[in-house]
Amino acid sequence: MSSTPNLATATLRQWAAELGFASLGVAGVDLSSVEGGLQAWLDAGWHGEMDYMARHGMARARPAELVPGTVSAIMVTLDYAPEDSGWVDAAWRTLAQGEGAYLSRYALGRDYHKVVRARLQKLAERIAAAVGPFGHRVFCDSAPVMEVELARRAGLGWRGKHTLLIHPKRGSTFFLGTLYTDLPLTADEAEPDHCGSCTRCIEACPTGAIVSPWRLDARRCISYLTIELKGAIPEPLRAPIGNRIYGCDDCQLACPWNRFAQPAALPDFAARNGLDAATLVELFGWSADEFDARLAGSPIRRIGHERWLRNIAVALGNVAREGGVTGDADVAGAADAIDAVRAALAARADHPSELVREHVGWALAQLARRAPGGRSENGERAAGPRASG
Repeated sequence: MSSTPNLATATLRQWAAELGFASLGVAGVDLSSVEGGLQAWLDAGWHGEMDYMARHGMARARPAELVPGTVSAIMVTLDYAPEDSGWVDAAWRTLAQGEGAYLSRYALGRDYHKVVRARLQKLAERIAAAVGPFGHRVFCDSAPVMEVELARRAGLGWRGKHTLLIHPKRGSTFFLGTLYTDLPLTADEAEPDHCGSCTRCIEACPTGAIVSPWRLDARRCISYLTIELKGAIPEPLRAPIGNRIYGCDDCQLACPWNRFAQPAALPDFAARNGLDAATLVELFGWSADEFDARLAGSPIRRIGHERWLRNIAVALGNVAREGGVTGDADVAGAADAIDAVRAALAARADHPSELVREHVGWALAQLARRAPGGRSENGERAAGPRASG
């Protein structure tokens, strides 16, 4: 175990701020009290196809098993909210306009894993310059680490009922980074819960994935369905997905604490390739090469072109289901939108991937259930996709 001469948490916070981190705290690493809850969650199968969650088992709650010698965890946050102060309202508007593609706000820019880890490594180098060589390892959503629990214990916020960390002055729109170390640092005090009786996040979830406060069935979560799930999206969950093609922010958009969300301090997280204003038809037209080139350095690229098309096919099917435009648009506009959707889907109907073909077929079936002119089977004007919240 390394010693910590003259290394105060205040000093660490100053160094972290110079690297762009919004906050820093220190936590102890005895997580034995949460092992039972983790095991119950795994036993319930709520991790779905994320086999690595079960494979790593209790290593997630035992930092010293993952990195021998670990006695402290330095936790940091890095803001990613859009610069526009009206970003929450803008997000709801996109969700209400079926032909627009919605991607989780955290994923619009560069891959956060690399950005956070690189800056954490610089923090580690700064520490080493002050105290000499020490044992450490940096993480950002890339290993079996209980980031939220450690960050809660480090005083960086409390766990919201949606299971995300909420900071009293920054909301929940930030990334978490972890630095395991053998330095015996003084732990901070945990932040008390401030959610009270509020259940807006639970009510906003389009698929009912937040089954009760602090309990999330990942198998129903749109982020899981559009990112982690490798196979077909279950049909009962396709309509609630709406036009969300990568992740979901509804529980965060509904959270009143995100009125305090802070814009990203780094340009890395600004929207790239117009992803904050793209249409479904436009993105569905990307070839595999375009997908790889445009999304180089993006967290989205890891799902691959096949799942990208799967997700957008579902969203296009929901445009067909709901009429293609918001409810106050004219019938001619709705018909034009539906024609564009039909052409886009037809172009992928014979795609070599069975996964893509099946989802395209489902979307075309939604179109077939509509009468010409953007009207539903009963002749009524269709409303736009629901914006949960």
